[in-house]
Amino acid sequence: MNNKPLPIVGISCGDPNGIGIEVILKTLSDKRILSFFTPVIFCNINLLIDQKKLLGIDLDFIKIEKNKQPIKGKINVVNVWQEKFETCFGDPSIESGKLSYLSLEASATSLAENKIDVLVTAPINKNNIQNENFEFPGHTDYLAKKFEGKSLMFMVSEDLKVGLVTDHIPIKQVHSNITKDKVKEKFSLIKESLIKDFGVQRPKIAVLSIDPHVGDGGTIGDDDDKILKPALKEISETESFVFGPFSSDSFFGSGLYKKYDAVLAIYHDQGLIPFKTLSFGEGVNYTAGLTKIRTSPDHGTGYDIAGKGLAYNTSFKKAIFSAIEILNSRKLNEILNKNPLSVKKTKTVNK
Repeated sequence: MNNKPLPIVGISCGDPNGIGIEVILKTLSDKRILSFFTPVIFCNINLLIDQKKLLGIDLDFIKIEKNKQPIKGKINVVNVWQEKFETCFGDPSIESGKLSYLSLEASATSLAENKIDVLVTAPINKNNIQNENFEFPGHTDYLAKKFEGKSLMFMVSEDLKVGLVTDHIPIKQVHSNITKDKVKEKFSLIKESLIKDFGVQRPKIAVLSIDPHVGDGGTIGDDDDKILKPALKEISETESFVFGPFSSDSFFGSGLYKKYDAVLAIYHDQGLIPFKTLSFGEGVNYTAGLTKIRTSPDHGTGYDIAGKGLAYNTSFKKAIFSAIEILNSRKLNEILNKNPLSVKKTKTVNK
């Protein structure tokens, strides 16, 4: 029997009226998967049983207390709430939002306390999850505050990695949120993540322009000349692998992105439309820049197909294994960066 410790993967259930629980159950229904990690779902065991029966998915759970060591080879469930919840697929209700928050808060707290090694979050509804303790536009900002760090929304797949200068804010607020310092900060977070989390030692990073066609010499706009180019010039004084700014309309369609390890986009849709066009169902949403590891599938709550058994779990499965790979990469990076000349002093005894 293999007694090697397995990584403990915490899983939040997302909005129970969406497809979150379905993709979790489909992923864990492959019995072989338990030889790679030990799952802990933060939810309610009766809700999971109800949905697995409805969806015709064959798997078993074991309930554990939140402070107990999870059992290897089992699908562990921490009961975050006790009351009965009547699932109403496709309905982003106040109650389903409350439960998605309770699951997220319990799982994130467990991550903070090192009870789990990584966290994989199922999709939430950014509207119905709002409450006095959650006033954020999404997971990324919530986790940044939870773990007191600077975060980066980093969409990753096998062939494309896209980070964002600004993420979940209205388009009318994008301009006021773009500064030289913010561009430099996000560039630094991408570089650090590529090295530490993905093992790319000398990452080449492309940066997209603010205005169409990089402003066309001021004809369309001067933000690139006033903000972005000076920021990239300052970055290039210490970094030799920053490139751009590139006009985003041709950057992806021409395949130019393939020459770089990652892309820094200015705002949400500039980066995520091409990412999801090229990688949808195969991508992972990773919160880079924090001391803790959290990933998520690249899709939302899928209310239109919830409860119909139609949801694909490929992205959720990739989110789990990406989190484990990042965990292993961080451990290896730590080993490689230890000072090999540092020798523990020992007391010598003269005989």
